[in-house]
This record gives sequence, structure tokens and C-alpha cells, in this order.
Amino acid sequence: MKITFLGSGGGRFSAISQRRMTGGFRIDNLGGKNYHIDPGPGALVRSYQFGFDPRNLSGVFITHAHTDHYNDAEILIEAMTRGMTREFGTIFGSSSVLDGFESWGPCISKYHQSKSNRVLLEPGKTVELDNIKVKGTKTEHGDPTGSGFQIDYNGFKVSYTSDTGYFDELHEYHDGSDILIASVLRPGNKSINGHMCTRDFIDLINEVKPKVAVMTHLGLKMISNNPVTEAKKISKQTGVKTIAAFDGLSFNVNYNNPRRFRIISLKDVDSPSHSTNHKMFKNERRNSYQLAFKHNEFDEVSFMKKR
Repeated sequence: MKITFLGSGGGRFSAISQRRMTGGFRIDNLGGKNYHIDPGPGALVRSYQFGFDPRNLSGVFITHAHTDHYNDAEILIEAMTRGMTREFGTIFGSSSVLDGFESWGPCISKYHQSKSNRVLLEPGKTVELDNIKVKGTKTEHGDPTGSGFQIDYNGFKVSYTSDTGYFDELHEYHDGSDILIASVLRPGNKSINGHMCTRDFIDLINEVKPKVAVMTHLGLKMISNNPVTEAKKISKQTGVKTIAAFDGLSFNVNYNNPRRFRIISLKDVDSPSHSTNHKMFKNERRNSYQLAFKHNEFDEVSFMKKR
């Protein structure tokens, strides 16, 4: 299994400024399946930028109805279903994301839900599919139906808190996690409603006791305060290896010893199917026609004869 962060920024102002990317993260080769989690603004572009093909996704997770978590979800679903031409994959989402709740959502149209399985993320509810178990986890956030999750693959557990404030029972939903990924918006003790700060994450780690902890979804105050310093502080106070995510962070997970891994910093790749700079533009134009044939991607075009 490989975990890659296509963005480590979070919160509306981080998303607007793009001081950190907001493409969410991917979990690849989890029992042979690939998943994109919370694909915020830029998720599609960042996928190609860091060498991933969104067409090989098996599922998309959208934890709640905030733009920095769902913005690129529909285009990734189109990639997963080959432009909505085949039935494939799974969409995991909160009630607000899939069905709408009061003023929240829906964020995924019925059309985009029509070609994939849909799984409703609900706190405490476990669903088994694709050789994994997915349990919804409770959040206390602006979206009242929002949900984090815990994935169980043959007893190995990866948890994601999504956006949530700290509350007394939070650790119960993430108990047993080998890898704990959390949205940590602010440094020190400067928490705001519906989000965790460094102090909150320390408390959660001490209760869950994961093998590895990762802090992501970093707000502007956290970014300005140096997230690496905060991660070192967390590691020192908890004894748990803690990583501050950065854009392009990637690491392979060792199931037998999760603490042993090598951090990789991904750079822009020379992808033939997407260009991120002027130098690659000619290559993209030259190959776009061949790639369309290769992947059977054709727009329907009607031609009218001139009279």
C-alpha cells in the first residue's frame, strides 16, 4: 500500500490562496485497489502532476460537503467510469454529499452516482467490499452529517479523522489504527470550532496509540508556523512517529512494521497525457490523438453536410 498526498492544505483560505495544494490524498494498491480521498480543488491536475492516472481509481471518498473536500470529485468519477461509459467503482460519501441534508449538498449529482456503487459513510456503521472493511467515524464539524472513516484490510487499519473538533469519544472511533491521518488546521492550542489543533492531536494520539501519525489539511496559521516543528513536538510528547504532510509526500506502508518507511518527495513528472509546463505542451498535443484511441475516449460529434 502506498499513501500519497496530492495536497496538504485545508480550510477555505488555504484553498483560495493555494499556499498549499488541496487535492486530498490517494491510497494505492490496497488489496489491488486505488482510492482518492477528499479530492478538493486541483485534485485532477495534481494527480497527473505527480504521476497518477485517475482512470485507474477503484473508489472516491468524500467525507463532507465542503468545497475543499469535494470540488474535483465529479471529474474523478468521470475518469473512474471512463467518461460515464461503464459501470465501475464505488463512491463513499456522507449523507450531505450523496443525498443532501438541509442546506448542505448534494455534492455529487445523480448522474455522476449512476454508474458506480454508493456507500453512505455513517458513524459506527461498517461496510465490507473490495476485500476491505470501511467504518464511518463521527465528526463534530460544520456539516452535521460529515464522517471520517477507518479502513480495515486484513487487520491492518488506516484511519482518517476528516475535519472535526476534538471530543471525548473521538478516539473510540479510531481505536486500533496502525496509521492515523488527521486534519490539523492550527498549531499549538489555537483550535477553532470544528477543527483540531496540535494540542488536540497530541491528546488523540495518546489515546489511540497508532504506529504512525500524519497531520494534513493544514491551515494558513499552521503553514506559517512551520508544520515540521509541530510534528516534531507531537512525536516528542507522544512517542509516536508523526509526519507533517507536504504536497507530493508519498510513502509505502510496511504492514509488518509500519514505523519503517522511507518518505519520498514527488516532483512534476513528464506525463504524456497532461502538461504542467510549456516544455511539455507540444508532447501533449502530439500524443493526445493516440491516447484517445488507446483509452477509447471519444466525444460524440455530429456532422452536418452543407447544402
